[in-house]
Amino acid sequence: MPPPQERLKKNLGLFDVYAISTGAMFSSGFFLLPGLAAAKAGPAVVLAYFFAGLLILPSMFSKAELSTALPKAGGTYYFLDRSLGPMFGTIGGLGTYLALTLKTAFALIGIGAYASLFVELPIKPVAVALTVAFVGINIVGAKESSGLQRVLVIILMTVLAFFLAQGFHELLVDQPAAESLAQFDPFMPFGVAGLLSTIGFVFVSYAGLTKVASVAEEVQNPERNIPLGMMLSLVSTTFVYVAGVAVMVAVLDPVEFRGDLTPVATAAQIFFDWLPGQIGLLLIVIAALAAFASTGNAGVMSASRYPLAMARDNLVPGVLGKLGRFQTPTPAIVATGALMIVFILVLNEEGIAKLASAFQLFIFGLVNLAVIVMRESRIPSYDPGYKSPFYPWMQVAGMLVSIVLIAYMGWLAIMFTVGVIVICLVWYYRYARERVERDGAIYHWFSRLGQTPNEGLDREFREIMKEKGLRSDDPFDEVMARAQFVEALEGEDFDLIVERAAHLLSERLDVPAERLIVGFAKGTRVGATPVSHGAALPHLHI
Repeated sequence: MPPPQERLKKNLGLFDVYAISTGAMFSSGFFLLPGLAAAKAGPAVVLAYFFAGLLILPSMFSKAELSTALPKAGGTYYFLDRSLGPMFGTIGGLGTYLALTLKTAFALIGIGAYASLFVELPIKPVAVALTVAFVGINIVGAKESSGLQRVLVIILMTVLAFFLAQGFHELLVDQPAAESLAQFDPFMPFGVAGLLSTIGFVFVSYAGLTKVASVAEEVQNPERNIPLGMMLSLVSTTFVYVAGVAVMVAVLDPVEFRGDLTPVATAAQIFFDWLPGQIGLLLIVIAALAAFASTGNAGVMSASRYPLAMARDNLVPGVLGKLGRFQTPTPAIVATGALMIVFILVLNEEGIAKLASAFQLFIFGLVNLAVIVMRESRIPSYDPGYKSPFYPWMQVAGMLVSIVLIAYMGWLAIMFTVGVIVICLVWYYRYARERVERDGAIYHWFSRLGQTPNEGLDREFREIMKEKGLRSDDPFDEVMARAQFVEALEGEDFDLIVERAAHLLSERLDVPAERLIVGFAKGTRVGATPVSHGAALPHLHI
């Protein structure tokens, strides 16, 4: 656990969680991909977006549970490291960091596609300038960065609400119903295979939903705000995706739609023709710029927490774990910005960014596995404030979804994922392995088969529980009112007090006193007994 002066401030509320998740999802998924997706599925692209939203549910539930149990910077890295061990933590941390940084850089490059509708701009210099600006804002503080995120998301959602309202007015009032329905016929020209491949193609549009897990340490009341913020974000985003794409299918010429990189702007020009000049188009461009900018800002904020968390655990150089004068991870933010600039300047093919999607699906599969490991390890201090429903079938479904969708993304994406894994393994064995002395929760699972668990993990999780504090529904007063008391004599031996308490409890619980005495002694011996303010709390799970 980092010392108090090295902990991040808890400045993020429910709307900040919503803004980070929502802002991270909109950009290319809505403003660029619908036309390309329609080329693969035809009008069934509407279903592809809907099913993709459903298929993200297992990963969302799993990350919500892990984030409320372990609200620490680094999110995915921290979950995988503490569940599956440092090797998987290195793969998850470095790999997700590279993939997230790559996709964030290309989101900023994507600004040019819509900005060029009004004015020709040098795309890469503008993207570099925006990167520098977002780095500066994030250095000043998460509160300031999240404030910008809120503004961008409010602008984005306001314009999109106007877009949807006007689009449905066009379909239901101005355009004959028969003409609108004709646009959806044939509905699935490329069959089920085309629909499935398109689901994998647009699935990454929802990947930003779980970015908030990497800033969980900075969220106020994470047990409420993280799952609720993610759920609200998914519901609103899925509605906008499905409704917005349905409007595009209904009003755009099918052939032109399938090759259009600015389909939202093209659709807006059709039903915003009542506005003077190019005001309608300008509104959409503003929304697109807000979407790409919010993705860029959320990307810098969340990506920079990965090297911070890994540096705390000695998996990367320690300088990346330092906090600056504003109590933000300044070195990690600067390093993230520098890497983004390199990607912007060196990589030319935007398709390369999509390769990161297969790796993200791989990580989603591991996150679902992490929940199973945490639950089955039965670590007493693993205490999520939110538990995933339908365990373990929800997690099994999430792993299967990842495998199937990766298979549909082609060999190039698979080889990219394998390449990233190999690079991470080389880093772990050449640099990190000799610097860490801990195991994941999976060793507690092994302990049920006769192996030795890692007691240090239980102590670390207890520190996290102390940092989270009492829940509003914790029955502390009730427990104290119903408790039995043992009055100790002055100078009485601690072991004798424990023995007297154990005999009282054995009568009440119908458990042998010897078992209780041994359990209390073991907890004290391994350091699992909390001691603070003159009080000790020996305890055990029966």
